[in-house]
Amino acid sequence: MPKNNNIKSVLIIGSGPIIIGQACEFDYSGSQAIRSLKEEGIEVTLINSNPATIMTDPSLAHNVYLKPLTTKSIIEILQKHPSIDAVLPTMGGQTALNLCIEAEDKGIWEDFNVAIIGVDINAINITEDREQFRKLMLKIGIGQAPSTTANSFLKGKEIAQEYGFPLVIRPSFTLGGFGASIVHTKEDFDELLSRGLEASPIHEVIIDKALLGWKEYELELLRDKNDNVVIICTIENMDPMGIHTGDSITVAPAMTLSDVTFQRMRDMAIKMMRSIGDFAGGCNVQFAVSPDEKEDIIAIEINPRVSRSSALASKATGYPIAKIAAKLALGYHLDELQNQITKTTSALFEPTLDYVIVKIPRWNFDKFEGSDRTIGLQMKSVGEVMGIGRSFQEALHKATQSLEIKRNGLGADGKGYRDYNKIVDKLAHPSWDRVFVIYDAIQMGMSLSKIHDITKIDMWFLKQYEELHALEKEISTYTLDTLQRDLLLEAKQKGYGDRQIAHMLGCLESEVYKKRQELNIKRVYKLVDTCAAEFKAETPYYYSTFENNILKGNEAFAENESVVSNKKKIVVLGSGPNRIGQGIEFDYCCVHGVLAAKECGYETIMINCNPETVSTDFDTADKLYFEPVFWEHIYDIIQHEKPEGVIVQLGGQT
Repeated sequence: MPKNNNIKSVLIIGSGPIIIGQACEFDYSGSQAIRSLKEEGIEVTLINSNPATIMTDPSLAHNVYLKPLTTKSIIEILQKHPSIDAVLPTMGGQTALNLCIEAEDKGIWEDFNVAIIGVDINAINITEDREQFRKLMLKIGIGQAPSTTANSFLKGKEIAQEYGFPLVIRPSFTLGGFGASIVHTKEDFDELLSRGLEASPIHEVIIDKALLGWKEYELELLRDKNDNVVIICTIENMDPMGIHTGDSITVAPAMTLSDVTFQRMRDMAIKMMRSIGDFAGGCNVQFAVSPDEKEDIIAIEINPRVSRSSALASKATGYPIAKIAAKLALGYHLDELQNQITKTTSALFEPTLDYVIVKIPRWNFDKFEGSDRTIGLQMKSVGEVMGIGRSFQEALHKATQSLEIKRNGLGADGKGYRDYNKIVDKLAHPSWDRVFVIYDAIQMGMSLSKIHDITKIDMWFLKQYEELHALEKEISTYTLDTLQRDLLLEAKQKGYGDRQIAHMLGCLESEVYKKRQELNIKRVYKLVDTCAAEFKAETPYYYSTFENNILKGNEAFAENESVVSNKKKIVVLGSGPNRIGQGIEFDYCCVHGVLAAKECGYETIMINCNPETVSTDFDTADKLYFEPVFWEHIYDIIQHEKPEGVIVQLGGQT
């Protein structure tokens, strides 16, 4: 079925100011949607109140309104542009959905004969009203944690007496887990219940029996008008239930899920998406899985919109979720749309990954002296980074190197904790540095079973840490002269930086680099192609890794998929993770730097590690290297590409 030709003009609602839980990922999705609709000859009108965004650039939408996100602004725009046929509210996060509901309640869409596309109002209401959602899940046979809705303090007390502790309190209609908490003891309950009720705009919370220690997963789905559904990405949280997904270290593809349970989860996700409404667009579904052999599955929530995880899934797979979701909203079917990466397969093909991605959040607690640094159900991170590698260990190291917190990766930099009691406390009360503390605990001799008992992190992840520590110990017994090639190659394949290896060997980083060159251990670049090399990819989106040489004739050879052209090149360094004082405005600068260099006839190369940004979209620069903005990685790319110059001033302090 081709697009709905009755739609000729679309209003897109942006996400407004950057807040915790709703950051620049919606600038990415909104920008993609605008370009996608313009490709179809649609007139695009945008309303957003954030000037530091790519989507509000005059060159993008036909009509841009920097106005407050209110129904009054909506009416003004619809009066000025009576040609608007439809509104797409799924690209602006919860802010856009809430405004869409408010306009619907006031009859604005009906008054101006504007259709809602990409979602329907019932789906928004069902997924935001936790009691409606719970009843629907039970009706369609999807497991739920024991839970009850409370609209008053007294009702909440009754529920607590019935369920016992620990409990989870989740306010309705909030963003980023605002007001949510885990209650371990009766003494804390009254205060946390009051906080939850106050946080909800409708004075409502749902109280769940806590599923502490259960594993958490997210699935990103797309659905068309013909009821075809594809699973774009399955993301596993390394942290168990009890930590907001925005504050959790996440991994794709899922690492510790059996195939049988994965297939059950897929079926459940598709069933859930179909049950909440008849609409074409994107959806994010979250599940909890019991850590025992039964692998029981319970649905946590479903978001009928492009989410924070959608941007991560897009960059992880190369599949442009927002771009395709916008076209589906126009009526296209998935099999009618082209895969933007391969240019030969359809959007109905589910992506396949032959690499691993790790996302680590970035916090800024240092800006708020005395603030509570523990992480839980309420999101506190202000940005995130993503590392891509051939193994979990390599991707984890690259992600930690991307954080820009003066750490060189996991271990091997002399900056770990050495106080046993402090390590135990930090494991028990997760904070911003738990990714490093796990390594410190192993280094101190703590058993994996004890770390698991404290953190409930799956043993598979802990064993990956243990292997890294064992490798560090082994390398530390050598000197630079006696270190064998196989051991140095293994360290590089597992993500250790030259600076870390130098720390182990007691030498200089430059000496390790020189040794690597002598032993022909060089970084090679691989394509993110959505299909694990089953089809040829046309889009130059790369990550680095290390491979053992194979003999080609008499010459040692490691395949490098990044082919260097003869054109004059300019590298633009991205701004890395968002943080307070360095946010989306620098991504705006980087994107415009790339566009300006293109206009001057240069081949443009972007280096960045932030999955939320427009600069890391696969079609912004001529070549994208999704790599840490970390000297070793930058230097190797420069050596490979040999650009005319590197633009450094657009990415902020980074």
